[in-house]
Amino acid sequence: MYEGKVIDRRGSVEAKNTVSDYTEIEQVYLRSIYASVLYTEYLDHKLNIIDAPGGDDFVGGVIPALRVANTSIMVINAQNGVEVGTEIQGRYLEKYAKPMMFFVNQLDSDKANWEGTIDSIHQSFGKKAIIVQYPLNSGSAFDGIIDVLLMKLFQFNGDTGVRTEHEIPANETERATQLHNSLVEAAAENDEPLMEIFFEKGSLTEDEMRRGLRRGIANRDLFPIFCGSAKKDMGIKRLMEFIINVTPYPNQVPKPKDTEGNEIACDSNAPTSIFVFKTVYEPHIGEVNYFKVISGKVTEGMDLTNMNNEVKERFSQLFASAGKNRNKITELYSGDIGCTVKLKNTKSNHTLNGSGAEWHFAPIEFPEPKFRTAIKARNEADDEKLGEMLTRTHQQDPTVLIEYSKELKQTIISGQGEHHLNILKWYPHQCL
Repeated sequence: MYEGKVIDRRGSVEAKNTVSDYTEIEQVYLRSIYASVLYTEYLDHKLNIIDAPGGDDFVGGVIPALRVANTSIMVINAQNGVEVGTEIQGRYLEKYAKPMMFFVNQLDSDKANWEGTIDSIHQSFGKKAIIVQYPLNSGSAFDGIIDVLLMKLFQFNGDTGVRTEHEIPANETERATQLHNSLVEAAAENDEPLMEIFFEKGSLTEDEMRRGLRRGIANRDLFPIFCGSAKKDMGIKRLMEFIINVTPYPNQVPKPKDTEGNEIACDSNAPTSIFVFKTVYEPHIGEVNYFKVISGKVTEGMDLTNMNNEVKERFSQLFASAGKNRNKITELYSGDIGCTVKLKNTKSNHTLNGSGAEWHFAPIEFPEPKFRTAIKARNEADDEKLGEMLTRTHQQDPTVLIEYSKELKQTIISGQGEHHLNILKWYPHQCL
């Protein structure tokens, strides 16, 4: 977001001033609890980002992100390698057939272990995980990235994000060439005409490689590995360049299907249809609905019909979401993500259509709960407020289930784990 000039300074988790992870509980735990919807603009493209939590307890923020995202980036801590949560999220990505990339982060840490991290990625995800970049040095001396797709060395000075391009050092040429050849072969394997060119010439042009890599990524036959340090803004620009130039666009991924099995093309000239994947509550504002434009375009002041309840909703305001900030816009096109406020009767999992569209998209499915406990208000006078908070909590996080047990005469809440339910005490600050 900083590189795209959406924000004018980089925050940090430690300083508790990031645009995502901005709620009180996230700042207490110094980690993501809720999914944050963000965006940036780079090379004349808008990139929508959903910063999803990595902990399995908070999968309620991950699965909606998978529903609307085109490609996933798995962020790996170079100090720890692949962790349990990484493998769990990987299984969800496989289930939803989502393209996957890796970004090995924190290579500037004294305990960074590049080779160990790569070994753990290959052990968990196989040889489909293929290196596009590797660090020139890892640890406190980390200051350079060798890109084996472009066959260049990117050198960094401090934490400015400014990079200079150099030839690959002579003592790294053999290693980089071997990795480059592996990447060329992987790209060629995903496109028969490219394979013929590869056999004939022994190499591919940059554009040909992009074509082969795009197909391999879209089919989950390739999981590219990038590296850097987010804290020091090393490798971020190159990652965005690759996303823009290589990863599949919304109109290049499988078309979503409605409940009747109809495939809906990502076409901004078609009738308008959107899917609401996330609803949150904010003090002094109320409900904020986040949606993806499946087809057509949404403009400020537009009326759409909610297919779940036949209520007509007016989109009087549209926003591009930048975490805790929202930037006002006037229109959104198919494939894009945005949010709006003050709808009358629209929640997560609702489909809204404009004139000429009769589609209805299936709701997001969530895993069964793994932990349950009883809950009650300290004072009977707060029973109604507790009930309201629990209802809103479920709407914001559908993996939190609420039921009243007549046998026990207790309200029972269920979730993905003890930690998941323990954070409910923070919800009144977010929802009421």
